[in-house]
Amino acid sequence: MAELVLPKNSRIKEGKHHPLKSDVKNKKTCKVYRWDPENTENPRYDTYDIDIDECGPMVLDALIKIKDEIDSSLTFRRSCREGICGSCAMNIDGVNTLACTMAIEDTKKRVGINPLPHQPVVKDLVPDLTNFYAQHKKIKPWLKTKEKSSDTEFPQSKEDREKIDGLYECIMCACCSTSCPSYWWNSDKYLGPAALLQAYRWIIDSRDDERDERLDKLEDPFKLYRCHTIMNCAKACPKGLNPAKAIASIKKMLVERRVSR
Repeated sequence: MAELVLPKNSRIKEGKHHPLKSDVKNKKTCKVYRWDPENTENPRYDTYDIDIDECGPMVLDALIKIKDEIDSSLTFRRSCREGICGSCAMNIDGVNTLACTMAIEDTKKRVGINPLPHQPVVKDLVPDLTNFYAQHKKIKPWLKTKEKSSDTEFPQSKEDREKIDGLYECIMCACCSTSCPSYWWNSDKYLGPAALLQAYRWIIDSRDDERDERLDKLEDPFKLYRCHTIMNCAKACPKGLNPAKAIASIKKMLVERRVSR
C-alpha cells in the first residue's frame, strides 16, 4: 500500500496561541495559516482568540482586528470590503470565499483561515496568482471588432445584452479556479473555470467579430476539456455564477460548429 508523505518543509506545524487577557462571553478562535518566505521555518497555524462583541460582523473584520490589535505581522489582501474587488479571497472553514462577505456567525467556533488552495504562497494568506492572471490574459478579455475607428459606438439589442448576464459579473477572485481539482493538477495547461467563464462571455457577445477565432484557440485537449463538470466552481463562486455551465456551452458550440462544416 502506497504512503504519501509531504516534504518536511511543507508540513504545517502548530504555532503561537494568542489568548484573550480576560474571559469574555462571546469568544471566537481564529486558526490562521502563517508562512514567511524570509525565514526557513515551516508553515504554521497561529491561533487568535477575539471578542466577537468588540469586532465587526465579517471574517475580514476579525483579520483586521487581529492585525491592528494582536499581531501586526499578519499579511493578507483587502480593498473594497464590499465583495466587488475579490482581493480578500481565501479559504475559510474549507470553503473558498471572500472574507469581506463571510459572516463570522456563519463560521465554526474555531474558524480555519487559509490562503486559496494549491497556489504558491507569497506570505501568510496572500497567494501568488501570477499564472491565474496570465491565463485570463490568454483569452483576450476585450472587444475585438473589424471596425478601425475607435470613436464608433457598438449598439446591442436588449436580448443580446441579456445573454451576458451571469458572466460579466465575475470579479476574478480565483475562488472557482482554485476549488477545481482539474485546475490543481493541470494549471499549466488548463485555463480553469474563471478564464473560461470570461472566454464564453466574449464569445457570445454580439458586438464581437472574432467568435470563430476565439473558439479555434479553445479547441485543445487541455485548455478546455479538462473540465469534468463536478460543479465545485459554481458552489465556490461568491457571486453565484456558474462557470461549469459556461464551459459546457463552449463545448456545445464547438461540437455544433464541427457538425455544420
